Amino acid sequence: MKKSARRSFLKHGLVSLAGLGAAGTAINAPLAAARPQGSTENPEAPRNFKLGLVTYNLARNWDIDTIIKNCEICDFKGVELRTTHKHGVEPTISKAERAEVRKRFEDSAVRLVSLGTVCEFESPDPAVVEQNIEVAKTFCELAHDVGAIGIKVRPNGFPPNIPHAKTLEQIGHALSKCGGIAQSNGVEIWLEVHGRGTELPKNIRRIMEVADHPSVGICWNSNPTDVVGDSVKPSFDLIGRWLRSCHINELWKKQYPWGELFALFRSAGYSRYTFAEIPESCEPIRLMHYYRRLWEYETA
Repeated sequence: MKKSARRSFLKHGLVSLAGLGAAGTAINAPLAAARPQGSTENPEAPRNFKLGLVTYNLARNWDIDTIIKNCEICDFKGVELRTTHKHGVEPTISKAERAEVRKRFEDSAVRLVSLGTVCEFESPDPAVVEQNIEVAKTFCELAHDVGAIGIKVRPNGFPPNIPHAKTLEQIGHALSKCGGIAQSNGVEIWLEVHGRGTELPKNIRRIMEVADHPSVGICWNSNPTDVVGDSVKPSFDLIGRWLRSCHINELWKKQYPWGELFALFRSAGYSRYTFAEIPESCEPIRLMHYYRRLWEYETA
């Protein structure tokens, strides 16, 4: 069957996985990042990135053993553990508990890649910003102890009555501080492309230019605002040089050019993870199997 025919079949045949949504051995070597912007593109480059899972929201009520078991069954290679969820991997756990978390993942086929925090740095109150930097520090220490590569932070929109340029610079300076903390712990900071207005690639680019730290990168978030016309390439050209992680969502949606995005990842030499961030399901294993099959097709 020709690829065009297969694509039509999959998009019509697998669209039913949307209905499954809202219803009731690891290694420790550093991961390679994307090549810097301006490197030679190769549209025929092999796919070196892998499929993973964000525990927000599908796995929000799973403990660590369930996360590992379900990811192994469905061949999801890595996880980002979101703060506040049932697995309980938080800065409050003891050194012994951290060692146990690390061992459980290292003894499995699933890599603990990152910790998803809600640290954000746009508040006009300097004390709030410093508090978030301190929380990020505790997550960097936790990431080091459990064997994760990085932590995810985010901008969460612009505060009212503050010039946008000032807020972007403030976030960038806070990220630079976090980058130093991360570097001293042997981990990274990943800025999620997130928040009303702040999620625009031009604004993320400005934040990253101000941060200017080798331990700070971005987590691509697969937002509708990435799409310019029918393409994500203009957005990728703006911020792809900082790519360190990626969230993906509903692969059945035609409005987002998934095939083009994954081709850009291949050509950039991205070799980390694309984390599925999808809703809870009453049939999680079935959903994950369907999701992997569609991911395999779209990334081929």
